[in-house]
Amino acid sequence: MAGAVEAKLAELGLTLPDVVPPLASYQPAVQSGVYVYTSGQLPMVEGKLPVTGKVGAEVTPDEAKELARTCALNALAAVKSVAGDLDRIKRVVKVVGFVASASDFTGQPAVINGASELLGAALGDKGVHARSAVGVAVLPLDAPVEVEVQIELDGA
Repeated sequence: MAGAVEAKLAELGLTLPDVVPPLASYQPAVQSGVYVYTSGQLPMVEGKLPVTGKVGAEVTPDEAKELARTCALNALAAVKSVAGDLDRIKRVVKVVGFVASASDFTGQPAVINGASELLGAALGDKGVHARSAVGVAVLPLDAPVEVEVQIELDGA
């Protein structure tokens, strides 16, 4: 049965997806004590990237912001896979967002707001976090955006 966080996602018109399978030799998320660390989550939808390319060139900032939102949703699925229940989230500690950027694109923070806003909408005050938004030359599979999160859980 879905808990309060998944019910909130449903109110937002979202469904928690299946965990995105790893593309290489790593786990989508690991738990250490009360912390869950996700691997970088690409904006995969049903096993595929809906868009590829650089933000500020082939991908608009608005498209990339929506993709960052998808990355955050995929990160929540990865968290649930190890925590068992998203209602165990005490707080989102940190979000790191990577934006494959055209050489003159400087709007990385606005793109990663897509992930931050989704976490805030789903988790309320527990979704407020520290964050980095980094522009990079290229990401796996030519994804425009990649997001990782660090979560603190209630209990061990």
